Amino acid sequence: MKKNIKQEVKKKYGEIAVSSSPCCGSAKTCGCSSAPSAEELSTGVGYSVGELASIPEGANLGLGCGNPVALASLRPGETVLDLGSGGGIDCFLAARRVGPEGRVIGVDMTPEMIRLARENAAKSGLKNVEFRQGEIESLPLENGSVDAAISNCVINLSLDKERVFREIYRVLKPGGRMMVSDIVLDGELPAKIKTSMAAYTGCIGGALQRRDYLDAIAKAGFTQVEIQAEDRVPVDLWADFPEEAKTLSREEIKTALGLIASIKVSARK
Repeated sequence: MKKNIKQEVKKKYGEIAVSSSPCCGSAKTCGCSSAPSAEELSTGVGYSVGELASIPEGANLGLGCGNPVALASLRPGETVLDLGSGGGIDCFLAARRVGPEGRVIGVDMTPEMIRLARENAAKSGLKNVEFRQGEIESLPLENGSVDAAISNCVINLSLDKERVFREIYRVLKPGGRMMVSDIVLDGELPAKIKTSMAAYTGCIGGALQRRDYLDAIAKAGFTQVEIQAEDRVPVDLWADFPEEAKTLSREEIKTALGLIASIKVSARK
């Protein structure tokens, strides 16, 4: 089952990379023809119009649930890791923050995303960004090699979140910091949604309860674990709510969506 989940996640995000769309396929085939654009999705979760204008076309896929770069306090000359880098949006924003003396490394397990991100990097003209294919549970980086780690709505997709946080802790330098935007739950989802593959790949089914998520960070060794900001997930921005939810009443769906929160968490090694 776990292998199937990972393959489905890989398949879905590979398809998104090829179509360069936040939708699960074409608007007609996936039933989300009225879904917001990538720009609308991104401004809705914290990106400014200026930030979106500064990145290469194709880098913003509208997949985030926050803007971790805005809260990461990146400084010139730092080395930054982005877990689940996708089309590269956060890497390109971080690259401008750390400047030519700094370095940004994006890691993604999906070959199609890596290809897309590298194409976007070539268009950007930035020389301080690179993308590596790998899994966030086993990062292709040396111990103590980065100053800051960021991630945007990706860790919830992992089947072993505690291992992900241990890996982040491993690659951070002493005193290094983490800033992640992610989805957590504040209650139990209906069984039809919780067991849905579409809900898992759509960042809902695999989300932890809020307390469990924060505990997993602390167990990895991090200190100063703090929620810097949080938002409820707007119903109109959830373009990929699982097919199985259609058997639920409107009130049940509304209640389920009310359990989902986007949190921005900082922590330090």
